[in-house]
Parts: sequence; C-alpha cells; structure tokens
Amino acid sequence: MIKKIATLFLSLSLMYACTPNGENGPDVTDNFDRKAMLTHIADNIIIPSYDNFAIDMETLVTAGVTFSNNPTEVTLEDLRSTWLEAYKSWQYVEMFNIGRAEELQYSFFMNVFPLTVTDVEENIADGTYDLNSVNNQDAQGFPALDYLLFGVGTTTEEVLGKYTTVENSENYKKYLIDVLNQMNRLTKDVVAEFKSNKSTFVNNDQNTATSTVNKLVNDYIFYYEKGLRRNKIGLPAGIFSANPLPDRVEAYYNKEVSKTLALEALTAVQDLFEGNPSTSTTQVSFKAYLVALQRQDLVTAIENQFASARTQINTLNPNFISQIATDNSQMLRAYDELQKAVILLKVDMLQAFNISVDFVDSDGD
Repeated sequence: MIKKIATLFLSLSLMYACTPNGENGPDVTDNFDRKAMLTHIADNIIIPSYDNFAIDMETLVTAGVTFSNNPTEVTLEDLRSTWLEAYKSWQYVEMFNIGRAEELQYSFFMNVFPLTVTDVEENIADGTYDLNSVNNQDAQGFPALDYLLFGVGTTTEEVLGKYTTVENSENYKKYLIDVLNQMNRLTKDVVAEFKSNKSTFVNNDQNTATSTVNKLVNDYIFYYEKGLRRNKIGLPAGIFSANPLPDRVEAYYNKEVSKTLALEALTAVQDLFEGNPSTSTTQVSFKAYLVALQRQDLVTAIENQFASARTQINTLNPNFISQIATDNSQMLRAYDELQKAVILLKVDMLQAFNISVDFVDSDGD
C-alpha cells in the first residue's frame, strides 16, 4: 500500500510538472549561461575534488606499503585512519560518472558493496587474480580494504595475525597492495583524462540528450537517488526487501563510519547543487540556474529538504548496524526525508531545466 501511495504521489507530481502552474511561466526565457556553470563546476568542484581524492589515495598507498613492510599495531592504525580519510573524500567524486570514469566503470571498481568475501578469500588463497575483471568488482576497492583492515579478525591482534603469522600472510599483504595500486591507477587515469578534456566538457553546453549539462544533471540525480538514498540508507533499512539487510551498510566491517560517509555524501550533493560556496564567490550552479528561471521557490524547497534529511541522519547511531537492530524506524525516516528531495530534483528541477530523465528507475518505489 505504501509503495502504491508513493507511486500515485509521483504520478501526480509528474502531472503537476506538465501543467502551466508547474512551468517556469510564459514570460521566462532560458538565457542562462550553461558554459559558465560548467566552467565553474569543472574548476571549483570536480577538479579540486579529484585532486583532493588523488592526494588521499597516494597517502593511502604509502600507508599500505608501510604496513605491508612492517605490520604493527601502529602502522595498522595509521592505515585505517588514512583509509577513512580517503573514503570520505571519495564521497565527493563518486557522483561524477563522466568521461573516463564512465568508460572504466570507475565507481564499480572503487565502491561496490556489499563485498563478496568468498571472492576475496579465494583470490588471496589462489594468489593470482585479475582485478580488471568485472567479476572482481565486488572484491576490491574501499569495501575490500574495509574487510582487510577490520574484518579478517575480531580484534586488532587477530587482524595483524593475518599479515604476520598465518601461513599465507604474504598473500594477504600482496592482495592489500594490489587493491591499493588498482585504486590508485584508476584514479590517476580518470583525473588525468578529465583535466585533459575539460574544454570538451565545458564547451558541450547545448540542451541535448548527450550534452554535458543534461548528462551531468542526470548523473547527479541518479547518484542522489541510488548511491545515497538507496545504497547507503534504503537497502540496509529493508526498503526494498521483506526485512532489513544490515550486511548492506557501507563500511560494514568498520561498523562506526557509515553515518559519517552518508553525511559526507549529502554534503557533496549539496555542494554541487549550490556551487560549493566555500570555494568561490560566484557560484554558477544548479541553484543559480533555477533562480535565473525564477524558481527560487524550488531552490528553497530543495535546500530545506536537504537540511531535513541531514537533521534526521544526524539522529542515527554512527553504527548503522546497531541502529537497524535497535530502532530501524529511524533509518526508515532518514530514507523518507531523502526520498522527498527525489521528487523535487527528478521531477521539478528537470522540468525547469527542460531536461529528460535518461535512466530507468527499477526500484518499484
């Protein structure tokens, strides 16, 4: 019944968006400088986010090599902390599924969860594997590091034992380094390609199905709906299943940072919408575009809904597994608050921009 009501609500919203009252109005002409917006997004959001993540990846690789050469409690804790910093900065680049990132399926190699532990352990036991294979996408990236640093033992001593005393400890160290190097290699490739082709990204400013703005806006909404709302909150909370699935939380083995990552992802979403006010005084953004189209009302609604979602997520236990076990209704409320913004973005904002959805929603919600 809930899903039927949600479907009816979405249908009514779509009908509203197609009526004169849901349009920008007959006197509004779209003269917005899309190229200026793309230039701002490239120079002040995408490239700085890529650069920051690339630096964090280099630091993570260095910490991994140090740990592999000398597995101690100190080097393990350092590796764990650099993993978290890199994981947080990853939240600011995952939504940019454009150019080389799209060609490589970058995000699939970096952050597919839940991890398939049997694949990881089989790779380690065998000692040979192809991390470029799509069959290993769920056996690498940040989730694999989460398992290798937190999940191979129940205590720090047990984790260290996998890299020091067990028979195939060298294989564990090799797999750890191979995963790190794969992540670093892909990141360098994606960052270099985007920078070298920035002019193509910026100059393709028409309003067509394949233009940069249309693809970027669709990727943005897709990430918000699937990457943030669905994967980080909805799936583990049981929105799409008969029961909650706590093993689907991000950073499952660490157990303490799923909330942190969700909040970082929401900040990244807000930064792109608003033009990342912290980096520039001229935020030529989705928000500015809507204002130019005389849709300040929609800007206010979106920003208020982002704030409501953040408020609800902040009430959650840092350990989503514990939150689901003790009071899953709070997770469901967080999902609901995120869902409310989907309508505003996917229906109202797209209609204002005169952009069509280019992906299929198969959630059934």
